[in-house]
Amino acid sequence: MAAAVRLAVRARRQPRDSGWRPPSGSTCALVAVMAGSAMCGAYAWGVMSGFYVLDPDQMCAAKGVAGDHVLTRWTLPVSAQCVTSDGVGSELVPGWVNPVIFLGLTLFVLALGAGVLAGARRRPAPAVN
Repeated sequence: MAAAVRLAVRARRQPRDSGWRPPSGSTCALVAVMAGSAMCGAYAWGVMSGFYVLDPDQMCAAKGVAGDHVLTRWTLPVSAQCVTSDGVGSELVPGWVNPVIFLGLTLFVLALGAGVLAGARRRPAPAVN
């Protein structure tokens, strides 16, 4: 949340007539922190939505799936399914989780790359003797 407020303050402080400039390294770092936080939060939500300590059948029954239950899980993309003996599956992980994870990962990598380029651009050239 603090990173989002910091980005909003930076955007507001920039004059309207200044034109477009490449982002600074610290701005890219703030974007990377926000994207990484969203990605980790969505991943944790998805993993915990298909997690039950006592018995997978109780978790499937709590979702209202009738019949015998087999629980299948995937780490990435995050998935936990209750599959009945008839082969009908019910996804326990909300549908928004995986898009947020992959968008957050993409934005994180892009912001990290832009931050490295911004840092290299600001570094002074070595003096030639």
